[in-house]
Amino acid sequence: MDATHDSSTTVRVGLIGYGLAGSVFHAPLIAATEGLTLDTIVTSSPERQQQARAEFPDVRLVDSAYELWGRADELDLIVIASPNRSHVPLARAALEAGLPTVVDKPLAATAAEAEGLAALAESRGLLLSVFQNRRWDNDFRTLRKLLAEGALGEVQRFESRFERWRPQLKGGWRESGDPAEIGGLLYDLGSHLVDQALTLFGPVESVYAEADVRRPEARTDDDTFIALTHTGGVRSHLWMSATTAQLGPRFRVLGSEAGYVKYGLDPQEAALRDGLRPGDPSAEWGAEPEGDWGRLGAGESPLTGGGTPVPTLHGDYPAYYAGIAAALRDGTAPPVTAAEAAAALHVLEAARLSAAERRTVRIEVPA
Repeated sequence: MDATHDSSTTVRVGLIGYGLAGSVFHAPLIAATEGLTLDTIVTSSPERQQQARAEFPDVRLVDSAYELWGRADELDLIVIASPNRSHVPLARAALEAGLPTVVDKPLAATAAEAEGLAALAESRGLLLSVFQNRRWDNDFRTLRKLLAEGALGEVQRFESRFERWRPQLKGGWRESGDPAEIGGLLYDLGSHLVDQALTLFGPVESVYAEADVRRPEARTDDDTFIALTHTGGVRSHLWMSATTAQLGPRFRVLGSEAGYVKYGLDPQEAALRDGLRPGDPSAEWGAEPEGDWGRLGAGESPLTGGGTPVPTLHGDYPAYYAGIAAALRDGTAPPVTAAEAAAALHVLEAARLSAAERRTVRIEVPA
């Protein structure tokens, strides 16, 4: 990354979108990051403008992202947290305006679009990163530590789930059947699951997927399964569902020496939704009670006392934007790269094709 930011000044951030992603995740995390300041929020909704004004009274509010491009010299970073269909055009406009850019996942609908944005950013010497906050979930951080220590031996199978029980539709673009909206669970929760699998076990050579529409009146996938074969031999089985009446373990990771099983979700999203913020003295950020710890062992189910409890590392969503601030300051790689996002999109595209044609799809892995 050629362009760096003067370490003596604060990075002024323009945030596009103040729905769930913008208001619950990005705005609070940006505001909590040393070296970043939330300068402008873009939302055309009067209700969301009122909400943003109440939460960030000193922030400028504008109706359209176009107002940012005319003020490009007054901003240092654009964060795109708008609906999925707008990610590519807004990211392209931000980069063409000379602004480093963070985009909420998924970066694009296709790997080709993601690679095009990555090439544009590189040609201009600008940061382009994708918000994959689940790399800083408490359970994922703990699993990475166990793998680094060799606690499981040689990993053979990785099972990962984001399952929910939401039998009634919530409405909105995420449940739209319009392909342009890039809705459905494959590109929503699947973006996280695939990114985590690739981060842990590397490239994938084949993909098999099942995508179903279970709920009455639903228009896009709400119960999806993906099986990945990594080039290193690990098999990843990934579930994402809104129709799971009994939730499975978040992780079940099986190795030649031991397995690790973890139930429950990282507490950070719930804390952010409840209005808690990193650094709040009333709670230890990202901490999990001992009763929720996963278990490591062999030969017996963790539900009947098998294995040893493994202290869960604290979740650390603030680390993402701290990494962005460091990348802008020092010119180093961002915590998540556009190339990594494109690699995940190659897998998601293969999964969509596999589910549609009911066959295993091979992915060409670069030599």
